[in-house]
Amino acid sequence: MKKHHKIILGGFSSVLIIFMLAMSILTYTMFLRQNIEFAKINQDISTLEIETQIKLNELTDSMIQTRSDLTLIDSEVGSISNKIKTLKNEASEDFSEIIEDSIKAVVTVKTDIGQGTGFILSENGFLITNAHILAGGKSLTISNYLEENLPGQLIGYDTNYDIALIKISGIHEYLDLENSNNTQIGEKVIAIGNPLGLQFSVSEGIVSATKRTGILDEEIYIQTDAALNPGNSGGPLINKKGLAIGINNFKISETENLGFALESNKIKEIVNEIIKQELNQSLF
Repeated sequence: MKKHHKIILGGFSSVLIIFMLAMSILTYTMFLRQNIEFAKINQDISTLEIETQIKLNELTDSMIQTRSDLTLIDSEVGSISNKIKTLKNEASEDFSEIIEDSIKAVVTVKTDIGQGTGFILSENGFLITNAHILAGGKSLTISNYLEENLPGQLIGYDTNYDIALIKISGIHEYLDLENSNNTQIGEKVIAIGNPLGLQFSVSEGIVSATKRTGILDEEIYIQTDAALNPGNSGGPLINKKGLAIGINNFKISETENLGFALESNKIKEIVNEIIKQELNQSLF
């Protein structure tokens, strides 16, 4: 009987040892697996931290660039505002309120051999200047009031009246043309242009006479004492309503403050003839 108990106890001990060994192996396996999972989680967290830092760096760089761009834009806007303020100070109260709108339609016409002024007649970018400005040039660039350089396309010209029609792409501010029959002697006007290459220059004067004759003996010129210097050629002569009454054309070189502008009604006629002939359409 004692021998039987010994066998049972020995067998039980063996089972217990095997069980404890199995549990140890299972516990170790679970511990090992848990460590592997923790290691993977730590690696994922580390990767996420690196990716997050990269994104933060990119965002920081983007914010710095945006701040730099905004600073540049603010500087450019400030520069333009200062120019407009200067022009307003140069003009009398009659024109101080219309200059800011008018100069948005005035452009600098540049060729490889010279430059002058022009002004935009339509929202879709048709503009005029004096034809003699383009004579001999091989390239044509239009610079707007924001000092952006745009390629210009010559549509056509009329050398008899010294008018050239040019097209630029995009949507633009433009000047409306006055009915020149309404222009009165003695009314105040301004000439906008870039005499001597200086953008946004304004000279003020009055209409000295209307219906003056030119080379072709037609009574189509407005005489003004507003200063028309080299570079003003092709720019607008503007009345107090902000309408262009003519295009600055020429001055008598021997006489101070004796300039002439081709009247707006003739401009409409010539432009319509050019655009109808070249593009089979009308502008006015």
